[in-house]
Amino acid sequence: MINPVESAANPKAKKDAVKFESVADILERELDAVIQDWLSRVEKEADLTCIPLGFEERTGHLPQLLHDVIARLRLDEGTKAPISGAAAIHGDLRRKQGYTVAMAVEESRLLQVAIFSMLHKDVKRLDFSALLPDVVTIADEVDAQLKQQMLRFMAADAAEIAKRN
Repeated sequence: MINPVESAANPKAKKDAVKFESVADILERELDAVIQDWLSRVEKEADLTCIPLGFEERTGHLPQLLHDVIARLRLDEGTKAPISGAAAIHGDLRRKQGYTVAMAVEESRLLQVAIFSMLHKDVKRLDFSALLPDVVTIADEVDAQLKQQMLRFMAADAAEIAKRN
């Protein structure tokens, strides 16, 4: 998409203008970079690295969770968002790996930071008319995924209590 204000002010700008991309397209293109940024942020958190995990164990869930975010960004307005099955599975996995609720929340927070940092780096390509609604959608989807993880944590806790009684 060519910026019409730039084009009107400078006829030559059409060939020099930056093509805008949707947040979903940028996130899809930068998926690996977001994962690497997230991992570098996680590795700085002693509360998270106290559980030693390899690259795949630590990041294996992210491609599907990020694809769920991308799919959500591409939904038509007013469409009900599906529940992320990948998030529920991830919640089970992290609990089995010894994570606490606080650790899962921190990982989720760092995912949002990594996504928003990537968008900031690509700011010149963003279509600003859709940016704020997309940021809201990203935050809502990542929080909905966290909710699914927490529901699994709570279900596992309830099952353990029931076993003891």
